[in-house]
Amino acid sequence: MSQAADSEALATLADPTRARIMRLIRDSDDGRALVGRLAEALELRQPTVSHHMKALHDDGLVTREPEGRRVWYSIAAGHVDRVDALLGDTQRVSGNPDLDRIANDLAVRFRGVFSPETVRASVVESYALLASGSQSPMLASRTAAFAAARLDALSRAASPFEGAPTVLFVCVQNAGRSQIAAGILRQLAGERVVVRTAGSEPATDVRRTVITALDEIGVPLGGEFPKPLTDEAVRAADVVITMGCGDACPIYPGRRYLDWDLEDPAGKPLEHVRAIRDDIEVRVRGLLDDLLPQHPLASSYP
Repeated sequence: MSQAADSEALATLADPTRARIMRLIRDSDDGRALVGRLAEALELRQPTVSHHMKALHDDGLVTREPEGRRVWYSIAAGHVDRVDALLGDTQRVSGNPDLDRIANDLAVRFRGVFSPETVRASVVESYALLASGSQSPMLASRTAAFAAARLDALSRAASPFEGAPTVLFVCVQNAGRSQIAAGILRQLAGERVVVRTAGSEPATDVRRTVITALDEIGVPLGGEFPKPLTDEAVRAADVVITMGCGDACPIYPGRRYLDWDLEDPAGKPLEHVRAIRDDIEVRVRGLLDDLLPQHPLASSYP
């Protein structure tokens, strides 16, 4: 949002009813709501809630998704973090990550592979990359995980073609398509394939509808979170699969590059996200057949 748009959004959300509406939408199971249900929760008449929804929609804070005779409202993709900041979120707390301790711990983990100075540089840079676009209360643990993944990728890039094949899924926000694909591939392949994800413009968190759609089929995301695309992640990959991120991914010889034309689940209702999930699963099973031909999984999918 621009500064002017920020001011307009702040003015819109200054109305206590509209702020309550946005909180109800944000905190719902799948990040969307119907006017009728909002009216019941707020103990207001539907025309009153509809009036507020029109103001929120006109200011670009919510999107409308018609579904038959019903209309679902969701917080507009790209504005979720801004809305959190304007509404306030008691679950988001700030702190000062102990980067020295994180670096010392990772130096033990990568002893004999990288010097402590290299490890610390990765930790500091990883923290800077994540902190620039995240308000997560788990920034310290995410920094440690991201730095460890980058160091591991550097190590694998220095010794290509050894061990399990590595697949990198890249989309724009690393909060939808790439996370779905990675979750399903991890579930199917286990330790036989190394799976990584990244985003050209990463969001703060994986979308709730994506987590729900994966959980329905028994696929956990665990501690996965959106991560920025880095050079070493691409160099460490045997296969790089992009999903709508344009030319953000650098090209290196010896890698296999695929582009999957997939609809972005951002702002879509859960039913729509399920269809995207199932499309991705078919593609992932085909990919796994190529990577591990002795395990014909694609044919087992109905």
